[in-house]
Amino acid sequence: MNQTSIDVTNVDVFMKLAGNLDANFDYIEKALNVELSVGNNEIVIKGDLINCDKGKELIENLIEIILIGDELDTQKIDYSLELINDNSENRISEFYKTTICVTKSGQPVNPKTLGQKKYIDMINNKDLIFGIGPAGTGKTYIAVAMAIRAFKNGRVKRIIITRPAIEAGENLGFLPGDLQSKVDPYLRPIYDAMEEILGTDVFQNYRERGLVEIAPLAYMRGRTLDHAFIILDEAQNTTTSQMKMFLTRFGFGSKVVINGDVTQIDLNKEVSGLSHALHILKDIEEIGIMEFTERDVMRHSLVKKIITQYDQYETNGE
Repeated sequence: MNQTSIDVTNVDVFMKLAGNLDANFDYIEKALNVELSVGNNEIVIKGDLINCDKGKELIENLIEIILIGDELDTQKIDYSLELINDNSENRISEFYKTTICVTKSGQPVNPKTLGQKKYIDMINNKDLIFGIGPAGTGKTYIAVAMAIRAFKNGRVKRIIITRPAIEAGENLGFLPGDLQSKVDPYLRPIYDAMEEILGTDVFQNYRERGLVEIAPLAYMRGRTLDHAFIILDEAQNTTTSQMKMFLTRFGFGSKVVINGDVTQIDLNKEVSGLSHALHILKDIEEIGIMEFTERDVMRHSLVKKIITQYDQYETNGE
């Protein structure tokens, strides 16, 4: 049996690294089939040579995350280990050094995966970006955070967020109120992101002043949107004509982010405008296309496994 050790002299760092009742240590031991022990301001790792080396790199990486100021959880441990297993040169701690903005409560908004970091870089460098992938990959939240940063930095004059009013198997006609109140529940994730980052009062103030507009896609027709950060969410539920209409709306000084999951199309017998646009626009160099995978899902670890199983079933039929 091989062993290696890591010096940890900072008690606070050690406590966060270990987790409540040593839960993080227990998780690492099971994940790598190693034994962790503590003594003389160091963590000793015992196991086979490869896993000892992985364990040392993993713990060093997790210590960097703690020193940056973030909390550890099993998602961060899993993702850091995935990068190590892939022999990736990227360290998860590098993502946390990229702060998009700060929430109302003072928490930094950082990329949590390599995919999210690439997505942010793409938004910074392109005027039209497609974010494609399953739920839980942070597509909408990251886009909203980038929009808020662009607005606060004066790069755009307003934020416009829209999505198609597709019923997803439910009948909007039976819901009370006008069209806006009918689609509001479908826009709730966007409201939540805005309120978390800006605060409820600021968000409402921006909406009242027309600085932030959240509306169904139908409201975009006939408009030219200059100097705006525009997000189209749930774009897989646009028709081809709706997508063409939307893509020809944005004007000078604007940035457009289009998000969707091509495996979750709720249209009845119509071609998805998102799938169609990706096909015909894929060779335009000025357009960025970020394809997220289940590895970018930042939800319960079981969600990744569920997405993987569905993907295998849809691909192989078993």
